[in-house]
Amino acid sequence: MITLTGLTKRYGGTTAVADLSLTIEPGLVTGFLGPNGAGKSTTMRMILGLDEPTAGTALVSGRRYARFRHPLREAGALLDARAVHPGRGGRNHLLAMARSNGIPRRRVEEVLGMVGLSDVAGKRAGTYSLGMGQRLGIAGALLGDPPVLMFDEPVNGLDPDGVRWVRELMRSLAAEGRTVFVSSHLMSEMERTADRLVVIGKGRLIADAPVTEILAGSSRRRIRVRGPHPESLRELAAHLAGRGVTADEVSPGELLLSGTTVESAGEAAHRLGVLLHELSPLEATLEQAYMELTAGSTEFTASTGEAR
Repeated sequence: MITLTGLTKRYGGTTAVADLSLTIEPGLVTGFLGPNGAGKSTTMRMILGLDEPTAGTALVSGRRYARFRHPLREAGALLDARAVHPGRGGRNHLLAMARSNGIPRRRVEEVLGMVGLSDVAGKRAGTYSLGMGQRLGIAGALLGDPPVLMFDEPVNGLDPDGVRWVRELMRSLAAEGRTVFVSSHLMSEMERTADRLVVIGKGRLIADAPVTEILAGSSRRRIRVRGPHPESLRELAAHLAGRGVTADEVSPGELLLSGTTVESAGEAAHRLGVLLHELSPLEATLEQAYMELTAGSTEFTASTGEAR
């Protein structure tokens, strides 16, 4: 379990993390989302004691991470896959980590096999591709077989098979009762992997809820209506608009409705005698819900004008 209480980090006049309080529970994959500069990496660094909080506390299993005698056995983390000496082989990198925490050599071979690097473990880490570097970083996080795991953008550089492997790994670790805290910008992957989401913006907590709850709260949930007679659908759209429903004609014979339910739209069509071929809900995507949640929390906004 990870417990943050009033966690705050300031750099001069800039507040990177502001009064962040939350609990990352075991047995779940908790996704950590936010725009660039939101404070995600700073939060993870404070949990691991790499940055000292200005105020508040970050505890791992009830203790500060720096106070564990063998910290890799308590929490494993991948924060930066490039944080490896480029001249050291992958196996030797892990052996050095293992020796520092009293972890047996056989565990190094186990995790190399788990991440698929056994055949290249003798090669220098500086020759590894980005994806191989990510796998080595994941092996390091798993090395101490810890109950708490944190991953910052773990699928960067991985091919589709690798992305699926990471997804299944995260789910299996949580199923074992471990605490799994994952930061990512890939909304589609978070939607498929995470049980719960923590969303921050400008260092402040925006949302902390199950994925299903965040999706259900999106205002962009819509209903698709299709029929063989475009004019009849326009009549339906005008009728619903008078009741506060937004009806967009995306093509002749197809509407997208917002602000109503399938039942209400179907009853209105029945009363007007409008023949329908489809009346179905369109679930909001995590990307849509995320964009709504963070609309006012983006630090860096690029111009949408054309380049000259």
